[in-house]
Amino acid sequence: ARYLSGLYEKIDQHEKVTIQGELGTGIFVNAASVIMRLGVATTILVGVSLILSGQIDFMLLFLFLLVITRIYAPFDQSLALIAEMFVSQVSADRMNEIYDTPAAEGSEAFKPKGHDIVFDHVGFAYDKKDVLQDVSFTAREGEITALVGPSGSGKSTCARLAARLWDVTRGSIQVGGVDISTVDPEVLLSDYSMVFQDVVLFDDTVMENIRLGRRGASDAEVMAAARAANCEEFVSKLPQGYQTPIGENGAKLSGGERQRISIARALLKDAPIVLLDEATASLDVENETKVQGALSRLLAGKTVLVIAHRMRTVAGADHIVVLKDGKVAQQGSPQALMAEGGLFRHMVELQSESAQWQLG
Repeated sequence: ARYLSGLYEKIDQHEKVTIQGELGTGIFVNAASVIMRLGVATTILVGVSLILSGQIDFMLLFLFLLVITRIYAPFDQSLALIAEMFVSQVSADRMNEIYDTPAAEGSEAFKPKGHDIVFDHVGFAYDKKDVLQDVSFTAREGEITALVGPSGSGKSTCARLAARLWDVTRGSIQVGGVDISTVDPEVLLSDYSMVFQDVVLFDDTVMENIRLGRRGASDAEVMAAARAANCEEFVSKLPQGYQTPIGENGAKLSGGERQRISIARALLKDAPIVLLDEATASLDVENETKVQGALSRLLAGKTVLVIAHRMRTVAGADHIVVLKDGKVAQQGSPQALMAEGGLFRHMVELQSESAQWQLG
């Protein structure tokens, strides 16, 4: 997961290398092919000229043509193979990068004292480019901590670092006093529930897609989580209820229905830490209301880290961390930040103005 997430930052560079390599190789191969074809054409023209002048006969020209095809054919095949080798080098570099990526390892014992998440002077970089610089804040247990800021400020990076999908470059992240870099990722993630805007579902039944939240959960437990997430309403209308296949990535469901299945998973898991990445951003008003009702049941008493783009989403947060250019610009309660002014108040005012915009 850590490699794949970082790979998105490098894909443009790889594509440029691939395009440049293909262009250069293509020009070289085409030029060489043209030269060889000219060689064959030249042999034929010269041979015909010599036949007409009586210096050679047709059989001698035929023998020459056999010889040059034997000479040029291997070169033609070699050039095609050279082109493939140049193009495959980019893929080989990517594979080597996967092999060179160190595996995330750690202790299988994870016994935190509570579930406060503490970012202590955290820094992080993609390919030597700093994304976070000296970020420090605490997401307390039983409270909702919201991360807000302009696009590219590092909000999603913080959430992924909190779950150890990547390891920090500098500083440390602690959960209940335990440095998460010392804990095996699989063990650590057993204490996390994640609800993101982009839901991943599988071509299976509603029941099995929800059961992914906790292996071995009974049908009754799955249906209880589904009811708490307001899934019962649309599941009852499906042809086979909970046993209805939903298609690849939930193709047979609406965006709001897919999101509620994701929340049902999180409710079934009932982990003490919840990460939310703008889970209601793409929903209509009716579905957003239903999803928020399900989220309120999910978040009760948990350590909650919310990534928000809409300021009204974080109006009820206990603590807000405002990020800008990978640094903490402000932090505090919504009321304190509004009174303080600065970036948070500016963002709230801008969104309030945009909400009143209408066609003239």
